[in-house]
Amino acid sequence: MPVSARLLATIPTLLNPASADAPHVLWGPGHRLLVQRGDTEVSVRDLDRNGPEVRFPAPWPRRFGSVTVSPAGDVAVFAGVHALRAVDGAGAVLWEFRHGCWSSAVCEEAHTSFVEYADDHYHRHADTGSAAFSPDGKLLWAHVRSDSGHDLEEWLVLDPADGTVLGRAGTGTTGSSFPTPHPDPAYMGLTVGEGDEDSSALWGHWDGRTLSVRRLDEQVLLAVSPSGRHFLATDPGQWCLYLCQAEDGEELRRLAAADAVPPPPGDDHARWDYEAAFPHDDAAVVGTEYDTGDPRHWLVDPATMTLRGRIAYPFPVHGSARGAGHGTWYTVSQDQTLVYLWRLDGC
Repeated sequence: MPVSARLLATIPTLLNPASADAPHVLWGPGHRLLVQRGDTEVSVRDLDRNGPEVRFPAPWPRRFGSVTVSPAGDVAVFAGVHALRAVDGAGAVLWEFRHGCWSSAVCEEAHTSFVEYADDHYHRHADTGSAAFSPDGKLLWAHVRSDSGHDLEEWLVLDPADGTVLGRAGTGTTGSSFPTPHPDPAYMGLTVGEGDEDSSALWGHWDGRTLSVRRLDEQVLLAVSPSGRHFLATDPGQWCLYLCQAEDGEELRRLAAADAVPPPPGDDHARWDYEAAFPHDDAAVVGTEYDTGDPRHWLVDPATMTLRGRIAYPFPVHGSARGAGHGTWYTVSQDQTLVYLWRLDGC
């Protein structure tokens, strides 16, 4: 049975898509920000307070790392090839944490300026770490390349006010990463892309003194429930959807795509997307065929890990469904110039 989605808002994107990444929504209890990364700047708009757009000057082009923004929208942290750098809206550097180089070639130079490696092939095609704020803005979780010579990569918990490292743990991984925030500041998820068969997820817990990490082999984290009790994941092959307990990462239930979703035309089975939305504790929106012109989104009941039906939109959508907080999710238009906010009809 189809399940109707109601359009809440259509939001123009912030930067020219020809020179910018696709926009995304950073959200948590009390905040929802539209963020778009360009080569020279990062644009941020508060979706709830209708405040002015803020643009943070970027220290290096977008291919040289990733970026996150504080819940208050007043600080951007750039995770680059050689350093984490926090800046304010005027571009002033608040602090910098230098780490090992993400380049695949051996680089032992302590580069202090982007121009020193701007034209180097290995730096231009390096893996990228990541950073994410806790929902209260009091912690910054960052995945960096180690310069200690012991662990190749590390997961850090920092004080975002000055970049002080509060806790650290070796990840035992090699690859670019994608954080999955949790509504409880003490928890954070991290997916590290190490290849089609070796990608793994990390589930971190900070108790105020120690960072403990549980490794979830062959999992890609998708979304956390609003209550924070559960999260959704899939495997690198996208065969199954897993419901896991957030406290310890334990798998509770699973749903095989082949058993639940009819295959798309010309294929023998469906595959779950690498992104999803968890707008309600009892309802998740998970897609298939995100990379086609006609993706399908499905409403999943986490309690039973069964399908309630296919999401019916008033017009065709593109890409994956991704969480936007407050019982909503969003999609991005094919030309990346519009963001659509959605809610389940009747909710």
